[in-house]
Amino acid sequence: MGFKRSRVQIPAARFVNQRRSPARLNTTKRSTTLLAAALIFQCATALPTDRDDNTFAQVKLNTAALVYAKELIGEGHVEVDRKGAWAKDRPSTKLENEFIRQHGFGEDARWHPGVDDRYPENTKRRYKFPYGDFKNVHRCGLLAVQARARQYNHSEIENAAAQLLEMVASRQGRWL
Repeated sequence: MGFKRSRVQIPAARFVNQRRSPARLNTTKRSTTLLAAALIFQCATALPTDRDDNTFAQVKLNTAALVYAKELIGEGHVEVDRKGAWAKDRPSTKLENEFIRQHGFGEDARWHPGVDDRYPENTKRRYKFPYGDFKNVHRCGLLAVQARARQYNHSEIENAAAQLLEMVASRQGRWL
C-alpha cells in the first residue's frame, strides 16, 4: 500500500490585527506553509510502507497452483489476450464466492500462486495473485501476477509467472 503523496492546500492565515504590512503577511503565510509541509514530510517518512513491513515476506509460492497452471496450459486451456485486459477478465467477487461454495478452498487455492501463511486455510485472504477465471489461464492474469510479485519483491512467484508466460508463448508458437 504505502503512503500516497498528494498536494495539500493549507488555508491562508487570518489575522485579527489587519495593520500588518503585505510583505509581513506573505512571510507568515510562507512560513506556515513550509512548516506544514515539513510536518507532512516527517509523518510520511515515519509511516511504514509495504516494503518495510516484514509481513509481506510470508507470502510463499504455491507449488500446487504452479503445477495446475502448467497442466491447464498443456491441455490448451489458455486465453491469449492483450496486456491490461485483466481488469475486465478477472473473476468478480461474486463469481469467486460461488466457486468456493461449489468447490471449496482447496480448489480455489489452485488458481492462486501465492499463499500467505498468516491466515487460516479456509479464508480468501490466504491466497494471493489470481491468474485465471476458474476455466482458463489468462495471459493478462499472468502478466498481472508477474508485475505485482515484482512490486512486492516475491521473486519466486515472479519467476513462476515468467515461466508460465514462456509456456503460453511457446504453445502459441511465437513470443507474445
